[in-house]
Amino acid sequence: MINDMMEQLNSMKDKMDEAKTKLDNVIVEGESGSGAVKVQVTGNRVVKNISIDPMLFDTDKEEIEDLLTIALNRALEKAERVHELEMQNSARMVIPGLSF
Repeated sequence: MINDMMEQLNSMKDKMDEAKTKLDNVIVEGESGSGAVKVQVTGNRVVKNISIDPMLFDTDKEEIEDLLTIALNRALEKAERVHELEMQNSARMVIPGLSF
């Protein structure tokens, strides 16, 4: 019984590790200012790229910061949803019948 439990825990850890590796390759994007600012984030919530349209450099610093904050938050919200779904799917594979 303990061996079965340990095997199940090891299997769950392996599935979660696989999911995290997969999420490193999932890229989501958040944007603001009609696409003038774009932020790309992995499914593990790591910022990979920030793009700012050069025309924004003529605007004030506060506007750029606001647009960057909005785009970053949008990307992180998407990444969080992707991350949660992947972790739930991984857990369901290990523990059938598990519901969230």
